Amino acid sequence: MRLKKKHFISCHRPTLGVAGKDYVITAAELAPIPLFAVLDEPARQRLAQKAADIHVEGGDWVIREGEDPRFFVVLEGLLQVVKDIVGQRRELEQLKAGEFFGEIPILLGTANIVSVLAVSRSRLARFDRQQLQELIRDSSSSSTAIFQTMTDRLSMAPQYVKETPSSRVLLVGSPYDAHCRAIRSFLSANQVQYDWVNSDLEPERASSCVPRADDGVAVVVDGAARLVTPTVRNVAQALGFQTAPKDKHYDVVVAGAGPAGMAAGVYGASEGLKVLIVERSAAGGQAGTSSRIENYLGFPSGISGVELTERALKQARHFGSEIAVTRSVEAIRRTDTGYRLDLDGGEHIFAPAVLLSTGVEWHRIEVPGLDRLLGRGILYGASRQEAHSVAGKRVFVVGGGNSAGQAAVFFSNYAAEVIMLVRGAGLALSMSQYLITQIAGKGNIRIESWTEVTEVLGGERLEQIVTTTRERISTTRSADALLLMIGATANTSWLPPALERDAKGYIYTGRDLTAWPLDREAFPLETSLPGVFCAGDVRHGSIKRVASGVGEGSMSIAFIHQYLALTGAPDLTRV
Repeated sequence: MRLKKKHFISCHRPTLGVAGKDYVITAAELAPIPLFAVLDEPARQRLAQKAADIHVEGGDWVIREGEDPRFFVVLEGLLQVVKDIVGQRRELEQLKAGEFFGEIPILLGTANIVSVLAVSRSRLARFDRQQLQELIRDSSSSSTAIFQTMTDRLSMAPQYVKETPSSRVLLVGSPYDAHCRAIRSFLSANQVQYDWVNSDLEPERASSCVPRADDGVAVVVDGAARLVTPTVRNVAQALGFQTAPKDKHYDVVVAGAGPAGMAAGVYGASEGLKVLIVERSAAGGQAGTSSRIENYLGFPSGISGVELTERALKQARHFGSEIAVTRSVEAIRRTDTGYRLDLDGGEHIFAPAVLLSTGVEWHRIEVPGLDRLLGRGILYGASRQEAHSVAGKRVFVVGGGNSAGQAAVFFSNYAAEVIMLVRGAGLALSMSQYLITQIAGKGNIRIESWTEVTEVLGGERLEQIVTTTRERISTTRSADALLLMIGATANTSWLPPALERDAKGYIYTGRDLTAWPLDREAFPLETSLPGVFCAGDVRHGSIKRVASGVGEGSMSIAFIHQYLALTGAPDLTRV
């Protein structure tokens, strides 16, 4: 068995517990609790029969922020309430025997708003929403105690707000500086709040904030006196992000933290595998830059790529996946026990199985003047952080797919005018109908079919673009921003020659393979290198949707388990 023992909260009844004690709560155990002392014996008995008996050790999470709320009463032990505020964990109140928590999110109808950690071995009674509502309805004394505690806790909110900084990072620099733009992208993608002083628009404020280096960019993290050298990795390290593997050996290494890679991290770690995810920029991939994803199952009102990525990251880390950001896999080499992966910086890690989920990059176009103005009003892709920079301006979006449509709808809420330039006849052949309908309902979005960008003009930043129709009619017009979203390219040239790819660089797997070195059939999602799997957009024939990427990432773990069992690969975590 490769599954490793994990410690989970016990919530089963009536399972035999330590020292022969049944995990069953009795009415007699509820009687000393002030909240239940006012109830008669039959009422306590009814509640005891419906309570889950929860036993936790010190260091266990009882409940985490964002989970479905439950109502807890502490029977024994000590708990710590913590809150993730601006990316930092802040300790709030402690809870001891006789106290309760969880009433606020249930009564307000929200997800759980704090996390609760066991300080010592503890025992709790857990009730569902229905039992809390019945308790409030049937006992005026209990109801008064619950609402008074809720009021007291909510009254502390103003003080928490006053004592909490509005951001963790102070960034000073020009929007056209490559380091400044990269750091802003990283912070936004990772949900780190920051204060950006645009040195072009506010030179005096920029000078008064911090003394800047010669390159004009300065970064201060968490109010420290010392400036952080303005690179993405240095900022990530200062914020406490993991930027290097903790070990040399893993059961599976995942290259890329897009939807497929994150799903593999969640399912792999939850099933006992030791997983490392290596991500060169920020988790989420292209999906992470989407302003709103509305066709993903379970989110009827849509969810932004940033929000979806944040949830996936928390989930993967919760199960124990390591995620090393600002790192990339530069080479994969076969060894006697599996594969060696060479990271940038010269580090080597080892695993018997590898998952390639590196995603794709935006297709680059050759247009006179574009490279010089890239990052100066011209961007490949679009992220939410750019919204305020285009407020009241004229934005051009090149592309007719879903990503282009999502960007157009999002930026139309800020820009005075959004013009979509489509090389084909329109949007119907390449865009989902729900997006076409939304675009049609936006008065400041215009679609120009059979139109291409043939030149861009400007001095320090983008000022004009030249567009040409299929009738070869050229027009020069003013432009404040140009977002290029015209298809994708698979960047797989770094992979071994033996790994089979199609003419565009997408990776063959399973039945699509034409060269296979073993007698057995290749597993679905397995590449021409046995033990190396592929999932997501970079796979040949994949469906370019978030849901399919998540599905392939989770499926890959099932096939990796089968591969490890079939080959008898050693547990490299013990080498």
